[in-house]
Amino acid sequence: MDNDFSSQQTPAAPRETQTVLEPGDLLDKRGRLIQAGWSTKSVKSYVRKAIKAPGFRIKEWDYYLVNDDDFAVAVTLGDMSYAGLLSISVMDFKRNEFLTRSEMTALPFGKFHMPEHPNVGISSFSTKKSNFHFEVKDDGTRELNVHFDNFWEGKPIDFHVELTDIPEDSMVIATPWKENKHAFYYNQKMIGMAAYGSFTIGDFTHNFYPLKSGSSKEAGPAFGLLDWGRGVWTYDNYWYWGAAQGEQDGHVIGFNLGYGFGDTSAASENMFFLDGHAHKLGRVDFGVPMKGDGFQKNVEKTYDLLKPWHITDDEGRLDLVFTPDFDRFDYIDLKVIISDQHQVYGKLNGFVVLDNGEKFEIENLRGSAEVVHNKY
Repeated sequence: MDNDFSSQQTPAAPRETQTVLEPGDLLDKRGRLIQAGWSTKSVKSYVRKAIKAPGFRIKEWDYYLVNDDDFAVAVTLGDMSYAGLLSISVMDFKRNEFLTRSEMTALPFGKFHMPEHPNVGISSFSTKKSNFHFEVKDDGTRELNVHFDNFWEGKPIDFHVELTDIPEDSMVIATPWKENKHAFYYNQKMIGMAAYGSFTIGDFTHNFYPLKSGSSKEAGPAFGLLDWGRGVWTYDNYWYWGAAQGEQDGHVIGFNLGYGFGDTSAASENMFFLDGHAHKLGRVDFGVPMKGDGFQKNVEKTYDLLKPWHITDDEGRLDLVFTPDFDRFDYIDLKVIISDQHQVYGKLNGFVVLDNGEKFEIENLRGSAEVVHNKY
């Protein structure tokens, strides 16, 4: 399919009147969010010591996902204060299967030493059976190195990837919670970085090749995304998040879509990325099919997750059908701590209207969309 912008003009949709973040400190002297809003750059200064909330409520994490048309690898390093998380997942798109291995550490309370800025520093932690090391080089290149013992049938996994071609724009949002003045969420998502590297499990190795390599590998070009988050969360949260990245008609494209997490009245996190440039979207609805009985105690009983989703916005600029392939799920119920996570992988088809009114058709763009309910 060829996108001919000149022949696909539509009236420019009205732009949302949301707050754009201004450079400066993230928190005031009382540990409260100074400004809620969005940006395409990380312009606020996050300082962990400026937080005035109880230490056990601080959450800091780095999540990376690298994918081509055959496989995806997701890695997470998270310091949740009373628990640390080291996790790696492999998604097999040919078989529609996944495997996740995670390790929890007790009471880190900042011992992960997560960087206070998304574009500098090292996130690293090791245990007897795993080693996670994420590093941002001086030129912005990101190196991801992960080893995890006994990943599959007693065999370890080794994941080594370099992310380059850092996009000019990313999604940055600062979000408060109405019920807690000391709760906040500062988040940056980078979509569509070029990925080069591999993962190895026993005798099996899969190589990731970037678009610029000119490779005609069956798996197609590989891309990487980052979800960098720092903040103070409230106890009970229900959210929706979707991300996609790939190549179409010679363009690097991607989406970041989401809602439900905190008070987003000042800003949404919805963006379309075209060759590294952001096109800001308004409010979205994931249109997840429900099972007919309304909201239940868990996500799976509420939604029919493997039926097509109809994703739309409130300005007529976004109309996508998300066709699921499989659900990467995880459910933990420890009464006080509950984690009900469903990250569904599939493909997007439809259209998005750019900031200048041009209509861009989306065809079989691989991505994921999740519904998550956490109490912790």
